[in-house]
Amino acid sequence: MRVLGIIPARFHSSRFPAKALIDIGGKSMVQRVYEQAHQANKLSHLLVATDDERIYEHLVKLGYAVEMTDTTHQSGTDRCAEVSQRHPNYDLIVNIQGDEPFIQPTQIDAVVEPLLSDKNLTISTLAKKIEYSELLFNPNVVKVVINRLGKAVYFSRAAIPFVRQAATQDWLNCTDFYKHIGLYAFRREALLQITQLPISALEQTEALEQLRWLDYGYTISVRVTQEESYGIDTPEDLERIKMMIGFEHDSLNYQYQ
Repeated sequence: MRVLGIIPARFHSSRFPAKALIDIGGKSMVQRVYEQAHQANKLSHLLVATDDERIYEHLVKLGYAVEMTDTTHQSGTDRCAEVSQRHPNYDLIVNIQGDEPFIQPTQIDAVVEPLLSDKNLTISTLAKKIEYSELLFNPNVVKVVINRLGKAVYFSRAAIPFVRQAATQDWLNCTDFYKHIGLYAFRREALLQITQLPISALEQTEALEQLRWLDYGYTISVRVTQEESYGIDTPEDLERIKMMIGFEHDSLNYQYQ
């Protein structure tokens, strides 16, 4: 089965313009994402999908595979769908976030594995157990409830599930909570279908596109990982990453550079 990894990368970000090209330890963010993803064992091919000539030229100079896409896409998922239309010879498409420069290759392999082992699954993603209250109650951290079959029940910016008979500071002692890691694997046909669906009320309410897929009856497999995810959405996130590199330079240097 052929697997295409796509890294959507846009230049115009409302919270952090030009973040794809920001310097992190001497390499651009999109370069770091590409280098990490390229180490995944289950990808047959990897490319970046962008709507900006600056990102395109930067990657061409590095010798990386990159394709231009339409400038009107509302999400990275839409950008991946456009590219996948040009590559019908791939069975699975992996949407690799372009703002996670320290993504682990093993995470990419983990999100692909369920679709390789179960032909009935069409969408797969990852989650990690939440261990700190500041993450649980942070609306920028998306939470997911997972059923006994390993499928997503609901995604929310709120802390879910609600623990009725406990103070909020004790919730983590009452049940397991999971942070959603925004890495997706799709069967190509499913990706093309979901990007044609009208926006749903749930999606509009929480500003989470995966709620559209659930709303229209798609099943999302969720694999729990022990590996952390470090997304950069704002300049403040970048500063936190730089602090982390400063405090843990040796380990990060060994893993990522």
